[in-house]
This record gives sequence, C-alpha cells and structure tokens, in this order.
Amino acid sequence: MLKTLMLTLSAMVLVGSLTASSAAETKTYDLLFRTGTLDRIERGTELIYSRRVRNALDDQAATRGTGDVALVVKPGEPAMAELDFRQEAKHRSLGRFPASVGNPMIMYFYETVIRDMAASAGGSPFYIRNRVKEILTEQGEVKTTQSQYEGRTISVQTVRLRPFADDPNRDRMQGFDDLELRVSMSDAVPGWYLSLVAEAPNPTGKGAPTYLLELQFDRLEAVQ
Repeated sequence: MLKTLMLTLSAMVLVGSLTASSAAETKTYDLLFRTGTLDRIERGTELIYSRRVRNALDDQAATRGTGDVALVVKPGEPAMAELDFRQEAKHRSLGRFPASVGNPMIMYFYETVIRDMAASAGGSPFYIRNRVKEILTEQGEVKTTQSQYEGRTISVQTVRLRPFADDPNRDRMQGFDDLELRVSMSDAVPGWYLSLVAEAPNPTGKGAPTYLLELQFDRLEAVQ
C-alpha cells in the first residue's frame, strides 16, 4: 500500500504540473504548488509537522494517524526531500521526492485526504482524485490575514477549496460532500506551509466534524 501511495504521489506531481501549464496557472495553483520553497532550508535540518486526525467513520483513525511528519532535505544532485511519519519510537518512510519541485507536504496532504475519503465513504479514489485535481486549477478563495508564529505577527495567505460543492454524487459521500480543504502559507514559515487542514463538518451542524486531518508546522530542528 505504501509503494502504491508513493507512486500515486509522484504521478500527481507530474499530472498536476501538466494540467497547470495548459490552464495558464491560476493564482490558486501557483500559491499551493509554489516552487523553491525548500531552497533556503539548511541541509542537516528537518521540518517537523504535527499530524492530527479524526474520522467518525473509522474508530482507529486517531490512534493510527496522529503523530508527526518529518521532512528532511538530503544533499546531492538532485537534492531529495524525504518524508517520515513518526509515532514516538515508531518511524515509517513516506517516500522521497525531488526538492526542486517544492515542499512535498502539499502532495502528501491531498493524497492522504483522497485515500481516507475513498476508504471511509467507499468511493472511487480515481474519481475523488480527479475532482481534487480539477479544483486545484480553478480560481479558489484566497484570503490574506494575520497569524501568530513564534511570538510574532506574520502575514498569511489561506486558500479554501470545496471540491464536491457542486458534485452530482454529493448524496452518496457519507458526510464528505461538504469537505473543505484549507492551506495557509507564508514566506515567514520555513517550507512555506503553516497549516494544511481538511475538514468535513458534522451533517447536523453541531458536534465534532465527520472528518478532520490537520498538519501544522511545528518546528525546525537538527537531524537526529
């Protein structure tokens, strides 16, 4: 399963780039898939993102999916970005990607949401992936706000996308029909991404969401 996920991620990078080039690259796409975001990351350091998950359709989701994702850029030609999922003493490789493409956390985020939705709601991952790729090249909602980071106020751009808002199969998605993808970015944050959140609200409008995946930049530290 892990090998399949990594192959899918690599294909998504290529297909996404081709799609954006043929669609004149919208502001939304340029922000989300910004290149050069790892260029200033010093080799021998790693970016740590906290990962929190909740899934009302999967009782083990929180236990299985909550932890940290570490990103380290390995020196070499070409330089490679490696992702590693960590739960206390347990580590699991998530794959290696060319650092020149940019921060692979964005691909990991979207592909994880696609996989979780397909497994929980029983839909086709190919259908879900196509809808997500389509909306990535549309002009989504972009807002500039202020946020706190390391004790100071920084300017943050947040992109909000709802891939299934007008989908004809909404009534079959078991609560994922109102899924919202939110990505907050800033030049002040190492690696560009401050947070990546996918949330499907509770259909009743009250209580915990049906699904929540939250990746939050936590810190930059020396490689152990």
